[in-house]
Amino acid sequence: MSERRFTLITGRTTKQGRSVHLGKDAKEFLDEISTLQMNLKDIEVLGLQEGDQVQLRTSHGSAVVRCKKGDIPQGLVFIAYGGFINALVGSDTQATGMPNTKGIEVEVERYG
Repeated sequence: MSERRFTLITGRTTKQGRSVHLGKDAKEFLDEISTLQMNLKDIEVLGLQEGDQVQLRTSHGSAVVRCKKGDIPQGLVFIAYGGFINALVGSDTQATGMPNTKGIEVEVERYG
């Protein structure tokens, strides 16, 4: 099983914003927050294909999501804010009210 470390960043996406009015249980919204965007070369190095499930692990927790090709640099991965990312970031907000959601070291490996 191939595993590699990446830098995780998170944020809101346009698609996430367009689907939130449907509710956070809507398929479109859940699909967006449960998809990890990766550089195509990183997907290939891990022996993955778009749509494969991957397990993400940080020092704070883990989550299982789907992967897809994203227009991002190698070594960087992105996932939209939501319940899946909450398991991966720490609770320390450094008095800002928002935990750190950028530049998190994450291990990515095929799930199952």
